[in-house]
Amino acid sequence: MTTKRLGITLLLALSLWILSCAGPTRPPKKAPELKGPVYVQHGIASWYGGKFHGKRTASGEIYNMHDLTAAHKRLPLGTYAMVTNLQNQRSVLVKINDRGPFVKGRIVDLSYAAARVIDIVDEGTAEVKLVAFGLKEAPRWEAPVYAVQVGSFSHKENAERLLEQLQEIFEEAYMTVLETSDGNYYRVRVGRYDRREKAYRVAERLVSLGYSVLITSR
Repeated sequence: MTTKRLGITLLLALSLWILSCAGPTRPPKKAPELKGPVYVQHGIASWYGGKFHGKRTASGEIYNMHDLTAAHKRLPLGTYAMVTNLQNQRSVLVKINDRGPFVKGRIVDLSYAAARVIDIVDEGTAEVKLVAFGLKEAPRWEAPVYAVQVGSFSHKENAERLLEQLQEIFEEAYMTVLETSDGNYYRVRVGRYDRREKAYRVAERLVSLGYSVLITSR
């Protein structure tokens, strides 16, 4: 089967499955123009829901647990990926709009809606196959997002230790990966804020706790 036909077949199967489901699950508002498979990964998927509902994602979008989205550590934000539960072969097409998961051994964090489609809500995790597709045109995120960066490391283990410390105090602590030709850099940050003033208040608290910080925006 050609790459183009594979993409069409998967999208058709996804549409039929969603139409047969009740509830608030929503596919992407506009069908993405896909180039074809560009990345394949096997591993464990998990999901995240109400605790993060309404909060800003790494892409700048507001997380909606009823949308078909997911968090991935390295795939470019805006990438679409087909995630298949290898136990029941159910698949869902998701948009990567956030970073994570940061639990060792997991490759993707699905939204509640996406997790429900492939039936992993009750179990919490499942072994999956992830196939990422390229986009003909990269999405643009206009809204500025501010974060407080507490550290940037070339060794992931150092970043994970700092992240573990911060998550005891700040629920919104997370790690991002900057990929360069010289290797990866693991950046530990707190928050995704729509106003610089909010980030500044968090930065002041971190400084009072003895951390060196940097306010970033994009």
